Amino acid sequence: MPLMVFGDSLVDSGNNNYVDTTLKADLPPYGIDSPTGRPTGRFSNGRNLADLISEVLKLPESPSPFLSPQLSGERLLYGANFASGGVGISNDTGIQLGNIIRMPEQIASLERYQTQLAAVVGGEEQAWEMVNGALFFISLGTWDLVGNYFSAPFSARAGQSTVSEFIDYLISEYAKILRRLVELGARRVLVLGPGQLGCLPVELAIRGRSSNRATDCGSEIQTASLLFNSQLTQITQQLNRELGSDVYVAANRYMIAYSFINNPDAYGFTEASVACCGQGPYNGVGQCTPASNLCSNRDEYVYWDPYHPTERSAEAILEVILTGPPDVISPMNLNTMMEANTET
Repeated sequence: MPLMVFGDSLVDSGNNNYVDTTLKADLPPYGIDSPTGRPTGRFSNGRNLADLISEVLKLPESPSPFLSPQLSGERLLYGANFASGGVGISNDTGIQLGNIIRMPEQIASLERYQTQLAAVVGGEEQAWEMVNGALFFISLGTWDLVGNYFSAPFSARAGQSTVSEFIDYLISEYAKILRRLVELGARRVLVLGPGQLGCLPVELAIRGRSSNRATDCGSEIQTASLLFNSQLTQITQQLNRELGSDVYVAANRYMIAYSFINNPDAYGFTEASVACCGQGPYNGVGQCTPASNLCSNRDEYVYWDPYHPTERSAEAILEVILTGPPDVISPMNLNTMMEANTET
């Protein structure tokens, strides 16, 4: 089953290396735990969530970045990664980062991919069937909140609307993106919302907190993430009703991450607040660079850098996506979706 990946830096496998942006993962120690030990363009010490899902699908390798010259020939059969670090649902999200690949361009790239695929598989009909059979995976919303509405020290968006109004707008725009993916052939879409945003090292460095409990992380942005995830589940349910089929599955990353951060020991983590790589309070200031502080016990950290999970943390997220109950992934988990695909 091919994998089509869309969204932000949680799942970007290297597209930002090919564009003019300040948000890149092209220097050490990014990729320190990858097979080569070198940066791969992923915002991780090793594999990201898209890579892990590609392994679940038993693909020979993780889909290549769409902008990579390596995406050709047989590799097109595995799918493609269109994601770009820093993007959001709103097109004004990430404007401070330069020429990241915003969602309209990611979707246009899917159309170009289908043309390339048709040349490999023998025609448009065969390419359409492959896209129909793919798993689509999309991660959006984090940068709309962290890098837009709640951006420090100033947010134009916060001056224009309330948090609730902004989330209503985001969900409305997200629904348009999800509908468009189905128009272009998607039949199985895994949708991932933002996590415990107030507990990100970058947010803790800015706003601090009074204890180690997840509920004491920046309450306003936490509430916004919780509301976003709740509305995302609702809109995917509505879209499924419109289609008469469970095409969309929504994973509530806020609830998934809550467990790691409130009870890290149960998941084998010893550090759920400080980033492994960074500087300043909570290692949450700026980006991870060769000059940053770097932990040695990376499997024990929830966060790799000020914004992103470690490979080990991504594995824990994946486990819930695969087997989680309906209150965190709805209307079914990924294993159930895969079983349904096998039966049809």
